[in-house]
Amino acid sequence: MIGRLTGKLIVKHPPRVMVDVHGVGYELEAPMSTFYQLPELYQEVSLHTHMLVREDAQLLYGFATENERCWFRSLIKVNGVGAKLALGILSSMSASDFARCVHDKETARLIKLPGVGKKTAERLIVEMQDRLSEWHTGPLDAMHPGAGQAEILSSSAAQEAEHALIALGYKPQEASRMLSLVAGEAESSEGLIRAALKTMIRL
Repeated sequence: MIGRLTGKLIVKHPPRVMVDVHGVGYELEAPMSTFYQLPELYQEVSLHTHMLVREDAQLLYGFATENERCWFRSLIKVNGVGAKLALGILSSMSASDFARCVHDKETARLIKLPGVGKKTAERLIVEMQDRLSEWHTGPLDAMHPGAGQAEILSSSAAQEAEHALIALGYKPQEASRMLSLVAGEAESSEGLIRAALKTMIRL
């Protein structure tokens, strides 16, 4: 199993990342919380990884911290929560916010997450109650700083942000609406995605 990768970052297209390790390109999917911490292209990066082997594919997921990977592994143990949904949760909500939702049984907030219906939200609350002690919330909180401000947002960044939100599980109409609410708040796609996700959780 592949547990960690260190190499050159050659693709950064949310939610997809590619890392060149001695001439071999490893393709991974990563939550937005990890994207916020990635260096510029062609710089060295080190990611904790989780490998998922299925009958039809071998998938690799990358995380900026061990704690983040632990959270992902806890989530996919929940009945009905797959890797895509777990990435959506990691991208949309900080660890401490998620822990509060589970502890306070805030089903309504969890339903706002992409792909989470009422039954899934109820399962998350029930099954994650005993797993909150498996990971610590501190390090992840620092990975959700306020979005950077800019006067102009390029159309290419907006398009990339919309594609990323759809890949995370939001419907095209939802992604478009979320981005319209934060137009002009960031100059990069990562910053725009971060602002849009925060807005969605507050609604």
